[in-house]
Amino acid sequence: MGHGPRYKVPRRRRREGKTNYYKRYKMILSGHPRFIVRKTLKYIIVQVARATPRGDEIIAAAHSRELVKKYGWKAGTGNLPAAYLTGLLAAARALKKGVTYAVPDIGLHEPRPGAKVFAAIKAANDIGLKVPVGEKVIPSEERIRGEHIASWAKMLQEASPELFEKMFSQYISRGFDRTQLPAHFNEVYERIINEYKVEK
Repeated sequence: MGHGPRYKVPRRRRREGKTNYYKRYKMILSGHPRFIVRKTLKYIIVQVARATPRGDEIIAAAHSRELVKKYGWKAGTGNLPAAYLTGLLAAARALKKGVTYAVPDIGLHEPRPGAKVFAAIKAANDIGLKVPVGEKVIPSEERIRGEHIASWAKMLQEASPELFEKMFSQYISRGFDRTQLPAHFNEVYERIINEYKVEK
């Protein structure tokens, strides 16, 4: 740890590992709104924010819980398809507010290719909100639609029905067949697109 008469104590959020102030400074200097993607163990949160002297002004936001409450989403709220749909919802709201460009802000998340944060960013680009992102890190269409989850669920259901029922008991109680996730994804996608009248 640093010490001595010239040592300056880092800001609290830097000490806690919550904010990279250098990255934030560069994003604010761009003058553009930020497309902020954050994830927890259970949820995805996406915000479009503009920096002001008083603090961040939230222009538009979406939480993956909304997918369940407003759009009938029956699958998990923290998986990759949910990340895409949450990004889609936030981007649609930002477009309605006149935002057409934003810089990506994934916080301290490790930028791994195919990560959930990039699924949300891809959703924004897909409906017309430009958020710079490299093609190599974007998840495939199959993963975005949840085909990998459906395939694994189907394999498990055939190989070990007891384990399948144990692992997917919450989905079964909702009357949702996880092997049908891609079709369900398409349904919820269409509901969001139709509500905000976004051109595909």
